[in-house]
Amino acid sequence: MSILDNIPYELKGPSAWLGVDLQKRKKDWLIFLTKEQITELEVAALHYLSLSRDIGEITKEEFPLPNFSKHLSSLANKLIHGLGVEVLRGLPVANYSQEMAATIFCGIGAHLGSARSQNSEGHILGHVRDLGLDSDDPSVRIYQTRSRQSFHTDSSDVVALLCLKDAKEGGDSLLVSVETIYNEMRKNRPDLLELLFEPIATDRRGEIPPGMKPYMTIPPLNWHCQKLTVFYQRQYINSAQRFSSAKRLTPAHIKALDYFDRVANDPDLFIRMRLKPGDIQFVYNHSQLHDRTGFLDWEKQDDKRHLFRLWLSLANDRPLPRCFKQRYGSITIGDRGGIITGRSKLHAPLD
Repeated sequence: MSILDNIPYELKGPSAWLGVDLQKRKKDWLIFLTKEQITELEVAALHYLSLSRDIGEITKEEFPLPNFSKHLSSLANKLIHGLGVEVLRGLPVANYSQEMAATIFCGIGAHLGSARSQNSEGHILGHVRDLGLDSDDPSVRIYQTRSRQSFHTDSSDVVALLCLKDAKEGGDSLLVSVETIYNEMRKNRPDLLELLFEPIATDRRGEIPPGMKPYMTIPPLNWHCQKLTVFYQRQYINSAQRFSSAKRLTPAHIKALDYFDRVANDPDLFIRMRLKPGDIQFVYNHSQLHDRTGFLDWEKQDDKRHLFRLWLSLANDRPLPRCFKQRYGSITIGDRGGIITGRSKLHAPLD
């Protein structure tokens, strides 16, 4: 009996979108902030900064948004039950210090959910920029380079990005629906699709929780509680093969992964967007894959591409299968995800 026998032949709903269609429906996911909303965010940030606390400790009670909180509530619902993506445009980050921008970003995040650690140091505020590192080095996280990332998920319910500076060329954001990929593979190559529901080793890239292996064995695709949930990072799947104890990828599995990548990179399926300074992008990791094209940066250090990043755990979210505990630690809804090692201490560094 195939696992596909228990899954609908075609997955339908708002998160099973086509890129060519979504590109024509920008009003559904691109939201322009009003002057009143921006003022409300700035007032809340100045209030929190007056408390002289670490930005990593911010709560929605200490970041009051009496009106804009209503939109953030609808945003959470859109991420979990709707399209799975939204971009807020128009935050005037050029007028802010990094501390001010980070406070607004983390304050918005606090209204959506619980911020999670993004690395072994316990950073809940991540910095996405090129550090001049080698993307082929298995100890390097791809976001620390200027190389293309490839379609993947992060280790949280939601990933949010605030663009502070964009690149000179490239660095475009790409998104694709995993439900749409499933539909295409189910129709054309169900034999390969079935293999993606089997456990496959994924490299932790040196960020290893106490007592755990240096890799995870979470299937790329999981059918749980009538939901298709994805966990995928092809580069880390490839680099996990460096561990002799990791299950070997068979030629059939490699063919399945290659086909999955080929479908994800179909221009009709994915949507491309260029994040501008002041854009805040939210992506639901369980139903979407995201990617970033390679980029050419500016020469001056102050001009170089720089984005803040948040990983968030949302209340009232979908249940996750037990295998996600390998990466998420806890699978308790509203308190799961992130990278926790023996030395992790949660905080929000500004540089």
